[in-house]
Amino acid sequence: MTATSFRLALAQSNPTVGDVAGNADRVRAFRRRAGEAGADLVMVPELFLCGYPPEDLVLKPAFQDACRKACEALARETGDGGPAVLLGLPWVEGGKLYNACALLDGGVIQAVRFKVALPDYGVFDEARLFSAGPLPGPVLFRDAVRLGLPICEDIWSEEVAECLAETGAEILLSPNGSPFRRGISDERMNVAVARVVETGLPLVYLNQVGGQDELVFDGASFVLDANRNLTQQLPAFREAMVMTDWLREAGRWRCLPGEIAAIETGDEADYAACVLGLRDYVDKIGFPGVVLGLSGGIDSALCAAIAVDALGADRVTCVMMPSRFTAPQSLADAQACAQALGVRYETIPIAGTVEAYRSALAGLFAGRAPGVTQENLQSRTRGTLLMALSNTFGWMLVTTGNKSEMSCGYATLYGDMNGGFNPIKDLYKTDVFRLAALRNRWKPDGARGPDGIVIPEAILIRPPSAELREDQTDQDSLPPYEVLDAILIALIEREERVADIIAAGHDRDTVLAVERLLHRAEYKRRQAAPGVKITRRNLGRDRRYPIVNAFSDTGEAAHAPDPALVRGVGRAGGESFDF
Repeated sequence: MTATSFRLALAQSNPTVGDVAGNADRVRAFRRRAGEAGADLVMVPELFLCGYPPEDLVLKPAFQDACRKACEALARETGDGGPAVLLGLPWVEGGKLYNACALLDGGVIQAVRFKVALPDYGVFDEARLFSAGPLPGPVLFRDAVRLGLPICEDIWSEEVAECLAETGAEILLSPNGSPFRRGISDERMNVAVARVVETGLPLVYLNQVGGQDELVFDGASFVLDANRNLTQQLPAFREAMVMTDWLREAGRWRCLPGEIAAIETGDEADYAACVLGLRDYVDKIGFPGVVLGLSGGIDSALCAAIAVDALGADRVTCVMMPSRFTAPQSLADAQACAQALGVRYETIPIAGTVEAYRSALAGLFAGRAPGVTQENLQSRTRGTLLMALSNTFGWMLVTTGNKSEMSCGYATLYGDMNGGFNPIKDLYKTDVFRLAALRNRWKPDGARGPDGIVIPEAILIRPPSAELREDQTDQDSLPPYEVLDAILIALIEREERVADIIAAGHDRDTVLAVERLLHRAEYKRRQAAPGVKITRRNLGRDRRYPIVNAFSDTGEAAHAPDPALVRGVGRAGGESFDF
């Protein structure tokens, strides 16, 4: 390397939380490849050594020790004269735990910088795990370039980047663990552009890729030059390692133009996230495959397609479990879907088993008309049989309920809610229809399923039904999904007042009924399987409502606070603040 150029390798990669040794070996592999390509420095994403997010695992002293030991071993290996490493890891200093980035070079840990901005909103809880670092200065790399190292959230406001620029940073290298949600790519780019405009410095945004529990990290890393030009764009939803070449010209560093990969957006991004999330959940835990109930309906058909795209048809088993209410069309559609996907397909009739349950309960239920309990016996019979297959063969049971159903409690505990993971948990029913139609004409790069139509057209056009009684449709119990989803989006994603939703044109009784169902089903959602986060607010870490909850929004007009009743609130330093 000379003082006028250097080569930076960006390793957009997929760590496994807790696998410190395995993640360290991945760093070694990146470093070896980077060295062969003539790189001077290789960069990996945020907290890569421990995996992100480590949650409370990072509080274990033994885990902290393992991370430090692995970091020191990697540092010693840089004494061979090869590339340096920018490594994300947890770091204990002065009795405090930090989210850190360390520069390993020349056989030692040359410098460490700590994350300043610790997010504690949405899915993030870093403020309860880490201590905030001081505003950082740049790191001098090989007496040639001063690197600013803002870690993830540090670039979402101007303070850290501004401090780095003022203290002499020449390039901003930002390691990230930024999970996917709709629209996040545009938000990241806008934030990065703002930092470049404010500082006048080029910025490297390196993001993690892969699934971790409910989160999916989409990668989509990029480089902006000091003029806000996009000079590198890495792909989304898959690993990549690219070399970026930098030249010093007129006292400023410039990244030479490289490959601009096309990244998935909109429904394509949602589908790719579902595939990656299921694949990594299954593979990182070590399941040999998955099993799911294939009903002939659209939800299970979409889940089957996602499972095949994630794992391959040879690792997916679909089971049709007809009852006396299962329509012949459902049998035909389920079989056609299974054949199109190329999966193993089994049929286990449940009418006799359900009747045995009914007979066992007949004495206690004497004099009562058949109702929801008898309907749910069918769902719970199916759940029991699928769990038996899971226990026997080691397959993970995929559960297939969508966000609309889970919001309203239109699901059976210990029945269709059984399962280890749900790839469509954060998709509303209207999303499910769009993604099913999308999959019939497109599949993401790396998908292991067949091309073409895999979800029969008949499934896309049939009215949804649980088929637990004669001539049943979902709309017997729920509003039309276009109406229901619009109300749920207002209640969940935007936390709108009921009065405002009604004022927007929705029927008052319908809105009140949906709001009541949403609150009453909280206890079910606490017992639901994890699933891929897609929207701004999933029904999990993003939305933490009490189960015991006596509040109800009755749809009355918004209440304006009466300032005359308030004394001393919002006062500081003698100044008064308006509400």
